[in-house]
Amino acid sequence: MAKAPIPGRVKTRLRPAFTDDEASELAAAALTDTVAAAFRCTDRVVVALERWGSRAVPAEIGDAAVIDQQGGGLGERLDNALARQWEVSPGRQLVIGMDTPQVTPELLLAVADLAEHPPECGIGLASDGGFWALAFAGPPVPVLSKVPMSRPETGALTVSALRSAGCQVREGPQLADVDDATAAARVASIAPATVFARTYCEIVARRS
Repeated sequence: MAKAPIPGRVKTRLRPAFTDDEASELAAAALTDTVAAAFRCTDRVVVALERWGSRAVPAEIGDAAVIDQQGGGLGERLDNALARQWEVSPGRQLVIGMDTPQVTPELLLAVADLAEHPPECGIGLASDGGFWALAFAGPPVPVLSKVPMSRPETGALTVSALRSAGCQVREGPQLADVDDATAAARVASIAPATVFARTYCEIVARRS
């Protein structure tokens, strides 16, 4: 699940520490790192893209297939994207956002491997209370549209909703989302080999 890195429309919580253009650069870098990690796990990567009317596909997506996000809130768009991909390619699925550029193939597989047989699900909770990855062993269960997103309790509510729907939820590694300037600095420091970290350092260097 990704947003096109359009200045003023992505990573707005990085302001005022970063300008809209700088936040867009960081978003593009995070998208690049995330797609690259996914391609090291599988040859089928699908980006559900929110483009705000622009038909241009960001270069950062590379060779990934692209579909448009459909629906209103984030939860509904997540449910729709998962359901559409199940129709196209039934099998184990893992969905991830673009807020954890420090992600590695090993971390992705750690969550995916928690969902081996239906009705098992794997979830990677985020340190801000949300979740950074969600895996289904069988058909995705459409509960996300009923879960309030972008709240401190989103992760816990997602786990509860999945269990209420009959899923066996297993929790994987926790990661920190790049939600604000402090988190951006922390992620850049712990994952120095990423495009995100390099972009962050370049932005800081331009100011000195």
